[in-house]
Amino acid sequence: MNKFLIVGLGNIGDEYAGTRHNMGFRVVDFFAEKQKAVFEDKRYGFVAHTRLKNADITLLKPSTYMNLSGTAVRYWLQKENIEIDRLLVIVDDLALPFGSLRLRGAGSDGGHNGLKNIASCLMTTAYARLRFGIGSDFQHGAQINFVLGGMSDDEEKIIAEKLPECSTIIESFCLQGLDRTMNLYNHKK
Repeated sequence: MNKFLIVGLGNIGDEYAGTRHNMGFRVVDFFAEKQKAVFEDKRYGFVAHTRLKNADITLLKPSTYMNLSGTAVRYWLQKENIEIDRLLVIVDDLALPFGSLRLRGAGSDGGHNGLKNIASCLMTTAYARLRFGIGSDFQHGAQINFVLGGMSDDEEKIIAEKLPECSTIIESFCLQGLDRTMNLYNHKK
């Protein structure tokens, strides 16, 4: 059985629900809904299980807040006995234009505190991550307000168009592997 852990990063609580920083949660929620998987409040996060052909998939939305996401990721990797090369973390990214998607097998945290904490807890940056571009349309010093701000109607339209593609990337990662999925989807705009 091929086991995978798909993690969407975000912050829990109604005040964060529609913010740019919660794109990871939105992507995982969309995938779970498509798979008819139901999240349960478990240790360190909200967890759902689903199967896709020969892939046994655990979905995780950490309840530890963004800056401590690594604790939840490490716990669920160990609990479910999942290898790190079967981990995919979905995260918002200021460095990419809004709606851009980028899949990587390793790399820096790019200043993202959630990725930084995951790397610290796992003691490696060699894990897959799908970055959802949220752009950087904010004035100097206003980054926190931007990432914790809500989306415009135009941005919501882009998100609605991109969520199915994110779901397809997750499926491909689980069924075809990281390299094949990067070749298929990283060139798309």
